[in-house]
Amino acid sequence: MCPENPLQFLEEKIKEMLEKGHHSLIWDSYIDDSRKPKVKAMAGSYLEYLFGQDEDQLVSPELFKKAYSFYISKLQKLYFDAWMEYCATRKAKRLDTQVKLQNAEAHHTKTFLQSIIRRWNKWVKFRNKQHIKASARIQSVFDDAFMKKILKAWNAEAQDSKKKREYFERLERGDMDDLGNVSSSAMREGEDDISLLPQRAVVKIFGLIDLIDLARSAQVCRSWKIITQNSSLWNSIDFSSVQNRIQDKFVINILRKCRPYVIRLNFRTCSTLHWSTFKCIGDCRNLQDLNLSECRNLNEEAVRVICEGCPALLYLNLSHTDITNTTLKYMSRYLLNLQFLSLAYSRKFTDKGLQYLGSGKGCHKIIYLDLSGCTQISVDGFKYIADGCASLQHLRINDMFTLTDNCITTLLEKCQNIVSISLLGSPHLSDAAFKVLAQGRKLVKIRIEGNSRITDGSIKAISRSSPNLNHIYIADCQKITDISLKALSSLKNITVLNMADCIRISDPGVRQVVEGPSGNKIRELNLTNCLRVSDLSLLRIAQKCHNLNFLSLRFCENVTDSGIELLGNMTSLLSIDISGTSITDQGLTALGAQSKIRELSVSECLGITDNGIQKFCHQARDLEMLDISHCPQVTNNTLKTIAFCCKMLTSINIAGCPKITDISIQYLSGGCRYIHIIDVSGCIHLSDKALKYLQKGCRQLRTIRMLYCKSITKAAVHKMESKYQNVEYSTDDPPPWFGYDRQGNLLHGVSHVEETEEEAADESIDA
Repeated sequence: MCPENPLQFLEEKIKEMLEKGHHSLIWDSYIDDSRKPKVKAMAGSYLEYLFGQDEDQLVSPELFKKAYSFYISKLQKLYFDAWMEYCATRKAKRLDTQVKLQNAEAHHTKTFLQSIIRRWNKWVKFRNKQHIKASARIQSVFDDAFMKKILKAWNAEAQDSKKKREYFERLERGDMDDLGNVSSSAMREGEDDISLLPQRAVVKIFGLIDLIDLARSAQVCRSWKIITQNSSLWNSIDFSSVQNRIQDKFVINILRKCRPYVIRLNFRTCSTLHWSTFKCIGDCRNLQDLNLSECRNLNEEAVRVICEGCPALLYLNLSHTDITNTTLKYMSRYLLNLQFLSLAYSRKFTDKGLQYLGSGKGCHKIIYLDLSGCTQISVDGFKYIADGCASLQHLRINDMFTLTDNCITTLLEKCQNIVSISLLGSPHLSDAAFKVLAQGRKLVKIRIEGNSRITDGSIKAISRSSPNLNHIYIADCQKITDISLKALSSLKNITVLNMADCIRISDPGVRQVVEGPSGNKIRELNLTNCLRVSDLSLLRIAQKCHNLNFLSLRFCENVTDSGIELLGNMTSLLSIDISGTSITDQGLTALGAQSKIRELSVSECLGITDNGIQKFCHQARDLEMLDISHCPQVTNNTLKTIAFCCKMLTSINIAGCPKITDISIQYLSGGCRYIHIIDVSGCIHLSDKALKYLQKGCRQLRTIRMLYCKSITKAAVHKMESKYQNVEYSTDDPPPWFGYDRQGNLLHGVSHVEETEEEAADESIDA
């Protein structure tokens, strides 16, 4: 409108609007008619056509806007529906394509696998044909080789049987040549078999012979003389092996030549030595190990000279001698480096001597002390030892029936480093002493025997305080039960376990030990006279103890063939003692399947016959020790098989076998040339011929027992006695427990096995 006065124009129009009301207002109410837009009839008819209104009525912008919005939304919906339909169509087409691709891939894979399987099947059939051909060829070669082995073994067995038959035929005819003769073919100097060996091997060989043989070897030839002068052969000299054949002059000559490099001297049981020898020992300034045990002529002055001249001594054995307090005084004054000392069974010194030993300059470094059998020592003596030997680690106090709890507690108050202790034959010690022993100490080895006062409580305390305990010897302790074995089962390093004569031990206790952490580490297990142990324990032992070397089941009456058969599969077993058990030939044959056994004892096994021992010996040809004593069914046939199969035998016991005759000894002397020890006690049919056979064939024999041999004469024994180290002989009648009289007639009295069982039962009742 463009009024001249806009404010006035607005004021007038507002008042007019208030008077008339706003319901009659239209958009051009206040516009002059001259200025209003003119609407064509076509537009009106078009609007009427679109909106259904009269031509004279004009549509408002709001309605037009709504109509436009509606039209646009309608178009959008149409387009969106069309787009959705298009997307759905594309999606369906894509899914259809994907399904077709999957089907095509599956078909391709199936076809490919079928092709592979056909080719693989064809290759497998080809390889099977090749394997069948190769197997046939290998089987043919194996059959040929096996047949050759069979023929070779059969030939060897036939030759062996032929030699065996001819050997024993000649032996029985008595026309056998001396097998000890060697080839007398001449050899030039230094060309013998020994001299041609490497130097180290030669020295090793000569180091295994005794002094007399070494001196004789030096006279064979120049090369052997040079070998025998090697200083390493004279570092350690053992005179005890020739104790009955040496004199002072011989010893002095050797010591004067070897004193610069001699380190170890062993004069055990050399009772023929006198002052001159002991004085010469004092000149060996580098001597470190000296054994004077059982030297009867040893006195105070001799010990003084030795102590003054050998300040480097580390080991000194004066057991079974007449040493006095003065001797111990000299030792404490001069032996400043002594570490190992044995005074066992020397009863002429007193507590005063131990006071010298503890208060002197020397002997404070002692870590090993043996006072076994010194019953004269009182509580004060042990107090002096504790004061002077605080670093003591290894203690042996065996066969001390006077030993009391006060002695042990006094000694252990200051000796806190004890790791090994032996208290065999000390019946008066109680739990109080052993509990003090367990306090604050890390024991590795403990030995207790013949103590009826010790209980399971002591073993519990020791096992708790000593986790590294590996050597346990608790024999003949009547109050020890399976509770002790349960306590020991927690230990992890047990290698030796000896529970001999602990008659309350049974299968549950053994099971707990062998199934514990130490089961696979046990090497020695002794269950002698544990009457409650049965085959069940042997089952556990065979399953768990894979490193067991020694097993003793002596007089375990509940052990039968079934249990022994389980042990036949233990490849580690080297020594077994099943004496006094109810084993028969069946069990012994099964045990022989383990051919590594070196030592076997079946003494007093009444069910053993020739058949069982022969089968065992055919399998265990490396046997070194055999005890078949008091097996009354053993005859000459058994000894014949032993002589032919067990040529490495060094010890044999056939005592109490009344059917043995001289021909058995002839067999042994002809086949077993390395026998050192033989016991023929009670073999009443042996005569002087047996001794001749032994002298001829067994050149290395050292010990022979011939008790109750009435047919062997004293003259024959006296003639050969000087050639052996130990000879025991008597012509008395066999004792009743042998089971037969001097003519070999069986007695109907109590056997030795029954007698032993009765004694064990009496002991258990007393306990």
